[in-house]
Amino acid sequence: MAVPDAEEAEGRENGSTDSKSSIENGRPPDPAHWAIDDVVNYFKAAGFEEQAVAFKDQEIDGKSLLLMTRNDVLTGLSLKLGPALKIYEYHVKPLQTQHLKSSSP
Repeated sequence: MAVPDAEEAEGRENGSTDSKSSIENGRPPDPAHWAIDDVVNYFKAAGFEEQAVAFKDQEIDGKSLLLMTRNDVLTGLSLKLGPALKIYEYHVKPLQTQHLKSSSP
């Protein structure tokens, strides 16, 4: 299951049919290759501007993001409960699932 970010969803609504490239919105398509700034920009684009700062402060890159548990997101980032739950359930968990599906033979 692909997880669209805010910019991709907006592009589809506007009728954009751009094919996927090796770099999507300035970051690699595989979250495992994202730098810290890619993770921060992903969450900013998804509407979590305030919470994205926590990922930068904790230096969470793509590999770290893919290893995060629900508990890490809910308690380790010191985020409010509501946004933390949304970030984990609608972004971190689907990115982990997408990565596992794309990396398995």
